[in-house]
Amino acid sequence: MLSYQHGYHAGGPADLHKHIALAGLIALLTRKARPITYMESHAGRGLYDLESAQALKTGEWRAGIGSAAPADGPFWRALAQVRERHGPSAYPGSPALVRALLRPDDRMILMELHPAEHAALTAALKGPGVDIHRRDGREGVLALSPPKPRRGLALIDPSYERKEEYAETASFAFDLARKWPEAAILIWYPVLGAARHVEMVRRLRDRLPATLVFETTFPAHGGRQSGMTGSGLALLNPPYGAGEILHAASKMNNE
Repeated sequence: MLSYQHGYHAGGPADLHKHIALAGLIALLTRKARPITYMESHAGRGLYDLESAQALKTGEWRAGIGSAAPADGPFWRALAQVRERHGPSAYPGSPALVRALLRPDDRMILMELHPAEHAALTAALKGPGVDIHRRDGREGVLALSPPKPRRGLALIDPSYERKEEYAETASFAFDLARKWPEAAILIWYPVLGAARHVEMVRRLRDRLPATLVFETTFPAHGGRQSGMTGSGLALLNPPYGAGEILHAASKMNNE
């Protein structure tokens, strides 16, 4: 949706859940020497400032990255690298996070339709091995699949501002799995009181029984996107070892 601005939610509990898992999966896939392709359907601006007007208005990051204890691991190493370059208030969106972990022979393909977000994404991430497109994420990812290298990971991370996006996301994931069978496909979704994600998760598991699903519940207090009580991740075509990574990322808010 062109009205959505992720800057209000950057660094919040949902971002932290998603990004710790994503960084772990990228680290897992890059253990082997063969290059990978990373594709993202809703890339956003790629890099955020937690001292920006948007971030300060909601303060969601205080209950996420602002209250998290740094630890060893791919996410924290990537965060340190981004902040060394851009300053202590920088927070990487998924594209900047993944770029910090990819190798020179790996490839990144990003979709972002919002004109201002696309311009910011291009300014932040443009460079060798990074292809940035201003086009509908579902259409663009499917049109460019399968990419080369064929081994890799796709992140599907829409805004879910429309209730229809849950069904659309499941259908998109099925289409992508057919076109790009070598890819692990990571879907993020919000856990809301209306429980709209339940039917989407059921469809994913019924169609692809190997799908991994992990959810985390947010603390009772603290800034977060209105109505969101937790965050969920579904991983289609999971590589060996992915379950441990998603489990570790999903228990962080429940400890």
